[in-house]
Amino acid sequence: MPAAAQDGDAEAGRRVFAQCRACHIVDNTPRNTVGPNLGGLWGRQAGAREGFRYSANMTALGAAGYVWNEANLRAYLTNPKAVAPQGSMAFAGISNPEQLTNLVAYLRANTQPQ
Repeated sequence: MPAAAQDGDAEAGRRVFAQCRACHIVDNTPRNTVGPNLGGLWGRQAGAREGFRYSANMTALGAAGYVWNEANLRAYLTNPKAVAPQGSMAFAGISNPEQLTNLVAYLRANTQPQ
């Protein structure tokens, strides 16, 4: 059974997030970068960040009701192509369970809706 985000170390997750910063930011501005801004991600429908052009695959996931919660983030961050096979995210995924738990803890702490 995977550890829950509340069991993770958000500070260690911030360091794991360093590899995500090439494409993503986490703040409360409308600005996006190569990838969507992750501000407000937690609980948001997939493919719904205003002003970002998502792949058709990610837009379809959102239209089907896929929401960014702990279980869905874990699945996506472990293997993005398993969740969105035609998605545009080039990241291969996180295989280390401790790093994954810490990253999800970081995202949970820093991407709650404002």
